[in-house]
Amino acid sequence: MSTQSWIKGFALILSGVLVGCTPAADEMPVSLNELDLVVADYSPPVVTPESHDLTQADIERLIEELSNWGRWGPDDQIGAANLITPAKRLEATSLVTEGITVSLAQPLLITEAEDVPRPFEHRMLGVPDLDAEPAFMGGVSDSHGISYHGYSHSHLDALCHIMYKGKMYNGVSQDTITEDGCSNAAIDNLRGGIVTRGVLFDIPRLKGVPYLEPGTPIYMEDLEAWEEMAGVTVRPGDAIFIRTGRWARRAEHGPWAVSESAAGLHASTMPWVKARDVSFLGSDAAADVAPSQVEGVALPVHILTIVAMGVDLFDNQNLEDLAETAAELNRWEFMLVAAPLPVKGGTGSPLNALAMF
Repeated sequence: MSTQSWIKGFALILSGVLVGCTPAADEMPVSLNELDLVVADYSPPVVTPESHDLTQADIERLIEELSNWGRWGPDDQIGAANLITPAKRLEATSLVTEGITVSLAQPLLITEAEDVPRPFEHRMLGVPDLDAEPAFMGGVSDSHGISYHGYSHSHLDALCHIMYKGKMYNGVSQDTITEDGCSNAAIDNLRGGIVTRGVLFDIPRLKGVPYLEPGTPIYMEDLEAWEEMAGVTVRPGDAIFIRTGRWARRAEHGPWAVSESAAGLHASTMPWVKARDVSFLGSDAAADVAPSQVEGVALPVHILTIVAMGVDLFDNQNLEDLAETAAELNRWEFMLVAAPLPVKGGTGSPLNALAMF
């Protein structure tokens, strides 16, 4: 059996396992041929562009217009992750044809900097005594400490991470959050893992630059121009990753206050994200352009995705290796595999997401 055949066979076996793990009650298994027909028939909806000059009132209007509250029932706690059906996972596994994996995680930062106010803490335990006679059997361990929210470490936001006027996703009150954690929409709801089609949007490549300068907004026109240039179309259940080149710029110029100035999505792109039924949104910073360009609203993309649409965010992903691999293969779609730590009541989790080609 050739390596290529083995990989395809493995993908089919894996897809069977994934479909069997979390089946939808009303969904029957589908074949690859049926999936091909579904993909071929998909036509993206036309979205009327929003103004680039949004106000706080516009954000409040969009919260209502883009809301997924109640879409999957009054007790739903996973939001747009519901869009990842067994059929969607099967579609994703069919993308693995080369046997190549790429990590999306930024190596953990251990030195304080402008964009790393709380470095990762790594402490060794039981280090061998160099002056003692070696034991018959030795061992060593370590402990980790991380404050992952912010602009430093790769992580996934849970749907209980952000509130709007005292409400989180699906209208749940912030009163449900205590010192013990989030009793609703916490990260442990995703303990089964995330497997879906991922799509990379390499906006610096679109613009012909190595990276975007801090504060550069990305508009809906940019997203659609990238689809046309790359020959990809975002479909329901996809996870999309927006590369701004943040880590490439950091490597060239050093750290800066990313929380104050970062390239990212303008809030006017959110109707497009909703119309395409995106399941997860990721970026190499925190999704939002900073400053937000919406007076009085610091993180409108966070509010519109997490609170209104129930879309979890992958923050601070390092998309440089992914962009390089995708360019070499001329393939901007891949199978995304990610598993947050099942922290009961947690507001998110550090994680090492993988792209598989």
